[in-house]
Amino acid sequence: MRRPRFAVFLKSFLTCFFFLAVAESSLALDRQPNSDYHVRREALAKKAGGVIVLFAPMESEGPNDLYGFRQEDNFYYLSGSTEPGAALLIAPAAEAKADKPAHSYTEILFLPPRNLTQEKWTGPKLGPENPEAPKITGFDRVEDMAKLPEEVMKVTSGVRPVVYTDVASHDQTSASTQPLEFLKDVNSFLSFQDVKPMIDSLRTTKDAGEVALIRKAVDASVAAHFAAFKAVKPNVNEREISALMQYEWGKRGCERPAYAPIVGSGYYSTVLHYSDDSNVMKAGDVVVIDAAGEYSMYASDITRTLPINGHFTARQREIYGIVLGAQQAAEAAFKSGKSNMKRDDPDSLYKVAYDYINTHGKDLHGDPLGKYFIHGLGHPVGLNVHDATDPNAPLGPGQVFTIEPGIYIPEESLGVRIEDDYYVDQDGKLIKLSGALPSKADDVEKEMAGK
Repeated sequence: MRRPRFAVFLKSFLTCFFFLAVAESSLALDRQPNSDYHVRREALAKKAGGVIVLFAPMESEGPNDLYGFRQEDNFYYLSGSTEPGAALLIAPAAEAKADKPAHSYTEILFLPPRNLTQEKWTGPKLGPENPEAPKITGFDRVEDMAKLPEEVMKVTSGVRPVVYTDVASHDQTSASTQPLEFLKDVNSFLSFQDVKPMIDSLRTTKDAGEVALIRKAVDASVAAHFAAFKAVKPNVNEREISALMQYEWGKRGCERPAYAPIVGSGYYSTVLHYSDDSNVMKAGDVVVIDAAGEYSMYASDITRTLPINGHFTARQREIYGIVLGAQQAAEAAFKSGKSNMKRDDPDSLYKVAYDYINTHGKDLHGDPLGKYFIHGLGHPVGLNVHDATDPNAPLGPGQVFTIEPGIYIPEESLGVRIEDDYYVDQDGKLIKLSGALPSKADDVEKEMAGK
């Protein structure tokens, strides 16, 4: 009698253990509560006023070979799910009409059937048969992917029903491209409109949970920059600094760099997206370190410029001071709900920073330095290091962005960029998230000397 009972117990235990393992693997990130993603889905349904269908990329799609599968930003923003090959359906409540039956608000997560052979290579996945799937994901319903066409048909009708989805531009593809062709085959009356501008509008303002995750990314990246301050010395390879920083933010919970780290010394301090990180740093040069980590899908973006031998020359200090002055001028000019980063607007912070640079200092030929500030002043930060946003929205509460003026003079092999992450709180105050990292020239030198 004991053996059968033990076998039943063991089977039950192993089943629970497997479901727990799947749940933990599905939520390995420092994930927000399910209710936060539900609120976003409801907000999008209200904004669209129609049916939304989105698809996650397959595990084999996208530039994932280096760091493994990473969920598409919009899909994660709405679902909190990291499952590859998933889909979601969102439909606002609709009253009955002559050609359309009534239905309540609908949200369904569709999961592909599990492939046990593939899971031997990539790990266990959450399957639609798991009775805990709705609780784990926070969706009202979780269904098998095969039911997607049937459910779409239930919430769409009319002569020309519209589905809002990830419509790829003429020179791009999306995870939704092929599945949408399948839906067209199921119902040739369906038409598709791009949902991305609506999601961009929602993603412009970060909720408290998002800001908390960005703070963790920033804090881990600040620690990595502190480590770089101590490690930068003559005859050290740039790649060593990059590797050190990735280790430092990695041990603090970041799953990957937020972008390809830039460690550019000498002439390469003037190359904006230099990412070879292969030169040996030389005394007398500066090194621009633009590197930061991604924490639970959320990015940070920080740049510091360091004197390789620990002390700025007079010329380096002059240019450095102008760049820092431009950043401080932009900070001082900030007005919540009014300022922006555009180049051709009188309320633009870019114009403030550019005017500062162009009226302070000269190049070797006596010309103003404005022409050496060759990029924008900043960009939004969130699920992507250059995050989705409403381009017409002024900078206001809930927004996270960088301020990063720079001067790059190839003739002098001298480039300086100072970049920090900022958040606008609910009172409209500008908060410098990366403010713990020194930016004044004297403080940088002291930190490098260990003082």
